[in-house]
Amino acid sequence: MKNHGFTSIHDFLGDLLVYRNLSPVDPRLGGFRDKLRKLGLSLGLVPRKSDPEYAHIMVSLLKEARSLEMPVSIERLVYIGDTRLNDGTAFTNICRAGGWRGLAFIGSDKQGRQDAEILNQGNEKIYLANCWSALMDFGHFCRTQGFSLDEATAILVDIDKTALGARGRNDHVIDQARIEAVRHTITVLLGGGFDQVRFKTAYDRFNQPEFHAFTADNQDYLAYICLILGCGLYGLGGLVNDVQTGRLASFEQMIAEVDGQCDRLPPELNEIHGEIYRLVRKGDPTPFKAFRFSEYKTTAERMGKLDEDAEVDQLLQEEIVITQEVREVALMWRDQGALLFGLSDKPDEASIPSPELASRGYLPIHRIRTHAVGV
Repeated sequence: MKNHGFTSIHDFLGDLLVYRNLSPVDPRLGGFRDKLRKLGLSLGLVPRKSDPEYAHIMVSLLKEARSLEMPVSIERLVYIGDTRLNDGTAFTNICRAGGWRGLAFIGSDKQGRQDAEILNQGNEKIYLANCWSALMDFGHFCRTQGFSLDEATAILVDIDKTALGARGRNDHVIDQARIEAVRHTITVLLGGGFDQVRFKTAYDRFNQPEFHAFTADNQDYLAYICLILGCGLYGLGGLVNDVQTGRLASFEQMIAEVDGQCDRLPPELNEIHGEIYRLVRKGDPTPFKAFRFSEYKTTAERMGKLDEDAEVDQLLQEEIVITQEVREVALMWRDQGALLFGLSDKPDEASIPSPELASRGYLPIHRIRTHAVGV
């Protein structure tokens, strides 16, 4: 692999993207609430990537984005992502909501010789590859399927662990930034009561698939669990047992139980608990705002921090880098007339700087220049 120098997500996607809240970054596109009203959808919770409502909103956004530049109807969808379940489901839902033919590339760098598996789903096909360099082969596959990559084609590019911090190659640095943000947030809140070993043990224990039904695989919930364990309201063994035996079946049940005994919380934690509990009850999927604001900073500080000519091994270990293969095909397909649009499941609070940080020169994640690494 090679160091391809500095670039940014913005260099090939511009502002045509949405973060988790589904509010378009490009001001030319209508807001999320406007989309819901036009589509006749509920004005309640923001749908997640695998929800059918998410697909309808994305179809509306893609049509509007295409009309900004040319009066062409979208006929085909190409999706580039990194997870078979989440991205694959989103891809299928979007194709069916739009009535479009679709091809998806789901990639991850894995050991062994380059290989790919094709999943046929009627009008949609998913190309599962064990290396990101297979994206060029995927372009050839598109052509063999009679799939033109032109003005009538929309290209959806997943950002997290696809265009940025590629899965199997560089995604661990994204994870490190998130863990550091959790640790920093809890350190500030617990002060001298913070125990690094206790924190890491708790985080590692609950950050496992066996607890996803309890945590909803939600990092905000996990951060809160670590906070409550850190202050001593629960013991790790006892909480694990409560979850495994079903006494506590959900995070919502746990935080309600904490609220019932909040007089036992240290005074300095009462306010943050109250804020998180209020947002959980409102259905906000990212209720631990202090953690997410910290995550933005720890992520941004891992981008573009090394010298321009840094060695590839060092870049992949210390910096969140752009996936050159994704960048290369995106630019090529854009030149052929295809519409490029990015999507991210990272919360807006962890992706866009606060006004205070923006005044100090911090940029949205997609505008930060960092190295591109790839074949």
